[in-house]
This record gives sequence, structure tokens and C-alpha cells, in this order.
Amino acid sequence: MLPTKRYALIFLRRNYLQRLFVNYRGGVSIKRRSRTDIAVDILRVAMNGAKKTHIVYEVNLNFNIAQKYLEMLKEKELIKHENGLFITTDKGKVFQEMAKELKL
Repeated sequence: MLPTKRYALIFLRRNYLQRLFVNYRGGVSIKRRSRTDIAVDILRVAMNGAKKTHIVYEVNLNFNIAQKYLEMLKEKELIKHENGLFITTDKGKVFQEMAKELKL
């Protein structure tokens, strides 16, 4: 049974909550993440070391976009690639904390 309101707020869980607004005509609009949000998510997943595949699935990106972000984060020395794992650097941890504080 559908509620009388035009939009219903539905929470889906895929490693974290994503907000989807579903209208009753079948359309779905997704709240977009900023570049900073995506970078912070990648740094969070790579905190203890993560393979590219793990980052892609945890952050919900496709491989091509993930590759661009990983290259950018490596250039800025926020993440490093060692033994097949991406690991957040100390500089990356500081960036992550600063981004979290600015978000509040």
C-alpha cells in the first residue's frame, strides 16, 4: 500500500546508507556526492589497505572513475600503492579529518 505523499524516503544499505527519493511514477533521483565526499570515502576504505576492487565496491564507483580518483589521490600524496594495496597516508588521514570537520 502506497502512502498518500508523492515522494517516499527510502533508505537502502550498501555498506552505508544512501538516500533515494522514489516518486510513484517510477522515477528515481539519487543525491549526488561531491568530489570531496568520494575522495574521503576512498581514503576511509583504504585506511588499513585495500585492493582496487574492494574500493570500487565499497565506495560504489565504476573502475574507470575509481582509477581517476586513485591517480589524483596518489598525485596529491593522500594515498600510496604498495604490494597491490592502496593505503591512506598520514597526509590523507589529516585531509580526511579536516573534510569531516568541515562537513559538520
